[in-house]
Amino acid sequence: MRWKKTLTSLAFAVIGLGMLHPAAAAETQRGDLKVLQLPMRTDGPRSIDPGRGSTTYDAMAASQFYETLLVNNYADPTQLEPLLLAEMPTTEDDGKTWRFRLKEGVRFHDNRCFPGGRGRTVITDDVFYSLKRIADRRATGLQNWWLLENTIAGLDEAFAAQEETGSFDYDAPIEGFRKINDLEFEIVLRQPIYRFLYILSMFQTSVVPKEAVEHYGRDFGFRPVGTGPFVLDTFVPKQSLTGNRNPNYHEVRYPAADQWSREDRRARLHRPAGQRVPFVDRIEFTMYVQDQPMWLEFNQGNLGYIQVPEEYFLEAFDRASGSLREAYINRGVRAHDDLLLDFIFRGFNMEDELLGGYTPEKRALRQAITLAIDLDEINQVFYNGLPLVYDGPIPPGLDGHPEGGRAPVSYRGPDLNRARQKLAEAGYPDGRGLPPIRFYTSVSSLNTQLAEMMTRQLARINVTFEPTFLDFAPLIQLVNRKQAPMFGFAWSSDYPDAENNLALFYGPNEAPGSNHYNYKNPEYDALYEKILTMRPGPERTAIYERMRDMVIEDAVFIGSQARRRFYLINPWMLNARPTERYHSWYKFVDVDNARR
Repeated sequence: MRWKKTLTSLAFAVIGLGMLHPAAAAETQRGDLKVLQLPMRTDGPRSIDPGRGSTTYDAMAASQFYETLLVNNYADPTQLEPLLLAEMPTTEDDGKTWRFRLKEGVRFHDNRCFPGGRGRTVITDDVFYSLKRIADRRATGLQNWWLLENTIAGLDEAFAAQEETGSFDYDAPIEGFRKINDLEFEIVLRQPIYRFLYILSMFQTSVVPKEAVEHYGRDFGFRPVGTGPFVLDTFVPKQSLTGNRNPNYHEVRYPAADQWSREDRRARLHRPAGQRVPFVDRIEFTMYVQDQPMWLEFNQGNLGYIQVPEEYFLEAFDRASGSLREAYINRGVRAHDDLLLDFIFRGFNMEDELLGGYTPEKRALRQAITLAIDLDEINQVFYNGLPLVYDGPIPPGLDGHPEGGRAPVSYRGPDLNRARQKLAEAGYPDGRGLPPIRFYTSVSSLNTQLAEMMTRQLARINVTFEPTFLDFAPLIQLVNRKQAPMFGFAWSSDYPDAENNLALFYGPNEAPGSNHYNYKNPEYDALYEKILTMRPGPERTAIYERMRDMVIEDAVFIGSQARRRFYLINPWMLNARPTERYHSWYKFVDVDNARR
């Protein structure tokens, strides 16, 4: 039976800049338009305001409409390249002062917020406004202040003034923002910070126009006005998001042929080299909370690609060889895999009355729970043994990842005898007197089954486990309000440096920042502040390892696993090299309607 989503006006409001004209819809049906249909494996973004975004799904949505100064190269995602800039930024003082030059002629989307409805040119003031806005509590809720805190000269002082007055003064001069002219500027840092250019490639630092923020007010998160390749058509929260090609999109070219690897060239990804993008006329995302309807839609040819759900892996791939099954090959379906910079965890709220705290007894309780969980069993049963299980928060491939996945300090289970000993040290011998452990995670058939396994594993040491399942957006809201005693999801590194993962435990980044655990350790915080200014090398790696072992000893989370993501790509979706490292790659994809 084909699964369909129905739109009910009583339940959802359609938000957009205008519906697709009936004539255009007819053209879509005739195949005259190139329409790219894509899945979003959740209930979708909470907001399309990049300043308020934090999740993969926020990034997936916002990156179609907004752009950053820098971006990952599509052919080689480890390399940064200019996007809104004419060239890579330069420095003459070892990274304390950076000089930038914007690309000429980049325009914001045509929108009623501008005089006459015509989008104006992006200038230096827009960059400064967008970065200041991240520090504005009322505008963004400080969701991403952790990215810029203690970074740009004078910005922390402006933030402090806001805390006193109750409002952010955008007109007050900031020492670190130096305007040369409308296209050229400098940003001066408090000290050289290695990650700074990476931050300028993250979707949260996208450039937004002040006119749109002020015109739409509280609705700005649902009315994106950026410079991106697509312009919003409709947004139906928790169901769908659509956009049409930006007719005024600035010149962006498909990567040159010599930038592609030999493997990518075999997949013919180099063929459109040098052509101007985007290729498609329209992009359509559908949200899927459950995997089954998404899987059915892909197999009916209605989605361009899919992340293969773990429960369907053996339907698509042979377990022994790992190769794509013949039935899919005969349909022209192509497989692609990508090792994620992945940190899958079950975290503890360090401010929770039961599970939080730093006394030996509180630490022992978390260690007991960690020692009772069997990640290898979870890995085999639910992930076909494909992810890598490892100690600590640093994914494989990054400095500080433990050799062989095992850190010198480890509480990886199952070790039931040690778990029972720790439970007794915590004051709950044989589990007596311990209240149920309340755990929150996102709704999915996989998570339901996984929670059942964790319930069984913890029952072996007489610990009662009470899982609650929420849509992803309310789950994040609960965690941000520090109301989830224990919670589970995943963190994909924003850039290929373990500092990004270690930032998850830096005290000032507490919720609603990236430190969802609300972990606060003065020694750890001092080390984190030290590594920010250090370049890669043995000394920095040694500190990374020390910080890794500190959070393992404090049992801040249960983990971890790094997934290898497997994708299937329908034959009508061209140039596709799916990745989760960034989400502006859809503009490089083409559609061949004749192959649908």
